Amino acid sequence: MHSLLPFILVLILLIVFLTIFANQLKIAYPILLVLAGLAISFVPGLPILKIDPDLIFFVFLPPLLYEAAWGVSFKEMKKWWRIIGSFAFLVVFFTAFLVAIISNQIIPGFSLALGFVLGGIVSPPDAVSTGAITKFVKIPKSTTAILEGESLLNDASSLIIFRFALVAVGTGQFIWQDAGTQFLWMLFGGVGIGLLVAQVFIWIHKHLRTEAASDIALSLISPYFMYWLAEQAHCSGVLAVVAGGLYMSSQRLKYLAASSRIKGASVWESFVFLLNGMVFLLIGLDLPEIVAGIRSHGTPLGTAIGYAVIITLVLIAARMISAFAAMLATIVFRPQIAHQQQFSTRRWYTPLLMGWTGMRGVVSLAAALAIPLTLPNGEAFPHRNLILFITFIAILLTLVIQGLTLPYLIAKTQPFKGYKNEEEKEAENRLKMKLGLKSHVYNFVKDKYENHHQADAAMERILKYWEDQSKVQDNSWMNGVSKQTLLEIFAEQRIYLTNLNKEEEYDEELIRQQIYQIDLEEERIILVFKSH
Repeated sequence: MHSLLPFILVLILLIVFLTIFANQLKIAYPILLVLAGLAISFVPGLPILKIDPDLIFFVFLPPLLYEAAWGVSFKEMKKWWRIIGSFAFLVVFFTAFLVAIISNQIIPGFSLALGFVLGGIVSPPDAVSTGAITKFVKIPKSTTAILEGESLLNDASSLIIFRFALVAVGTGQFIWQDAGTQFLWMLFGGVGIGLLVAQVFIWIHKHLRTEAASDIALSLISPYFMYWLAEQAHCSGVLAVVAGGLYMSSQRLKYLAASSRIKGASVWESFVFLLNGMVFLLIGLDLPEIVAGIRSHGTPLGTAIGYAVIITLVLIAARMISAFAAMLATIVFRPQIAHQQQFSTRRWYTPLLMGWTGMRGVVSLAAALAIPLTLPNGEAFPHRNLILFITFIAILLTLVIQGLTLPYLIAKTQPFKGYKNEEEKEAENRLKMKLGLKSHVYNFVKDKYENHHQADAAMERILKYWEDQSKVQDNSWMNGVSKQTLLEIFAEQRIYLTNLNKEEEYDEELIRQQIYQIDLEEERIILVFKSH
């Protein structure tokens, strides 16, 4: 362990430097991390990083999914639930089916059950990769919401396929009736357990005298509890984390103080960044070992690469077909939506780009590494190294080829040129929201406090502050009454913004940014009061 620790610390330092370098080059950091891991793996004498396959899901997936659930807009997910659901479930099943059929046909001795194992592994696109790549290009919020929502749910559907396929490989049979019952239990049981655990943690936050540090600690362990309890009940741990995370995110203003929200956001950002960085480095670091495993079983490297390239092309083709099918279905069955979205002659570029955003990453790697070494009868798991190799190559090719070309493709085709300028609309909504917020707060303060504390200079200054929207530089006026008044004002602002979020025209991310500013102001007032 002592010899491995310096190596891990160097890897973390490398993640930081490569991310900085990737931002300067304006390319997605997962691409550089994978290539760097591959290059490092050829350095002789380096220790080999190995993770127990039984722990790979438990270590990485819960916090990554939980953080993603906190960042996604539930409002946008409800708005685009049809296309999100189709991509997260139907497209994943379709992709896994195609991969199973093709791999069964082209790979000697590769059963249909093994094909579904491979299909379940490589079918879900990776949200981290897509998000890291698309941040350098301008795409509509609707497209971002669809990709984020899809990434939350497609992990669950793909891993359900993966688990059923593993059972079929191990037992040699697949009973549809039992599988259907188990699928429903995994689906609804996972969601139920996630919501139940979320309720328990919210109760703990509300009724115990927690501070920011303890709130953050609770948030770090909550996804692990959700995942572990669901898996113990043979439900979907992924769905448990997603459902629990979405619910706790929607209730965050009710049980977390402003300081906990502010500090927790920074902790989670750093924690998830390191987890993602380590996973993408592992992709490159483990590839030479997988190659050695393939050669030991007598499969030529060139043949294995050929299989991997074909499967990668199947993944891209399946997503392309699905994206164009979704476009056609929208035009035929929901023409009013097509009209609202201002489809033009460029409308066929949109499914092209949706299909090209199918970069694979963290979940595929975790699933591949989680394949057991042996079957229940003690025999070696068939074609395990080949499945791992195909998965690694699919991740590498989609990250490098699609990842590097996606920004160029968007710039060249300009598929979103016909849409209303979202930046201008967002600026208008931001100004409208702030003016409405100031007006609402001024009326609230005036109605509640105008006839109270008239002799209190602090209260007069608060009223003056909101009336002329000026900044007060002198903090000597702060006292207990004014502090309590300001805290009530901040609470009223959050209520106003929460209600405003129910309106269609306001983007949820815009609301969250404003609430974050209110949290910062509340923290400043509390610190000022403590200093007096």
